[in-house]
Amino acid sequence: MLKYIVKRILMLIPVLLGVIFIIFSIMELSPMDAVDVIMGTDVTEEEADALREELGLNRPFLVRYADYVFSLVRGDMGTSYKNGRAVSDEIFSRLPNTILLAGTAILLACIVGIPIGIISAKRQYTLLDNVTTVFALVGAAVPVFWLGLVSVLIFSIGLKWLPATGMGKTPLDIVKSLILPAAAISTSACAVFMRQTRSSMLDVMQQEYIDTARSKGAKESSITISHMLRNALIPIITAVGLQFGTLLGGSVITENVFAWPGLGRYVVDSISKRDTPAVLGCVVMISIMFSIMNLLTDILYAFVDPRIKSQYMSKRGRKKNAA
Repeated sequence: MLKYIVKRILMLIPVLLGVIFIIFSIMELSPMDAVDVIMGTDVTEEEADALREELGLNRPFLVRYADYVFSLVRGDMGTSYKNGRAVSDEIFSRLPNTILLAGTAILLACIVGIPIGIISAKRQYTLLDNVTTVFALVGAAVPVFWLGLVSVLIFSIGLKWLPATGMGKTPLDIVKSLILPAAAISTSACAVFMRQTRSSMLDVMQQEYIDTARSKGAKESSITISHMLRNALIPIITAVGLQFGTLLGGSVITENVFAWPGLGRYVVDSISKRDTPAVLGCVVMISIMFSIMNLLTDILYAFVDPRIKSQYMSKRGRKKNAA
């Protein structure tokens, strides 16, 4: 298992190199000049050239790309063009807020989506199943920004129950500020979990060992949890892992709608300022988090389903015998 983990981590290297190259190319082709963003239009050509020399913007594209990669290996994400602060400090000061938002959203989606998916599968083709199916389709189709704006209009402006923007300082204020953005961003994930759980449960319910468990007199609740859900967990875990990684990197719209001080809002602001080091740092961090979530999901398979671990060990044993 350790060999597999190391292999997956090494596979992350070419992915990051490719992502950095793509972002570098996009920022290079952008019509907006970073010097104009930093100094404004009321600046002499000599001053602009001096700043380009200082920032290294007058060097060839591939040279700047290679320099950034080597700096990243040393743990240096560069300095923000906007405020002169280290990009790593800016990112790590906002990263906990994004993790808090994404973690709350994924937890909410699991609490709501998975139980409803189980009930829907157990009561297939009933009115409840049809209602949850419609809800899942609507939840997957509704844009997050529209849902966020509507929730602000209803619960913040109309009813004045919850704050519309910001994060708050005290724990109670943070919880209140977290409710609307977490609910908005979790809607799509909740719909995915409902449909995936229902589909996986229906596949497992057709297996012969379910009838065997019933014939032995096992309680229906025990059959549902110990036999059905446990054997249906692999696709559900895959959906949860992918959705969590997506929420970590895809909460850009939600954070901007609710003015949540996270990584998504920072990257949008950096793009508008053509702050290349900040944009690259955010993209690298999001790529790393997404890859780590995929790795943790694969490792979790072995603990949920022992057959996967035994297959891996037997495959490893065959390779040793062949050698």
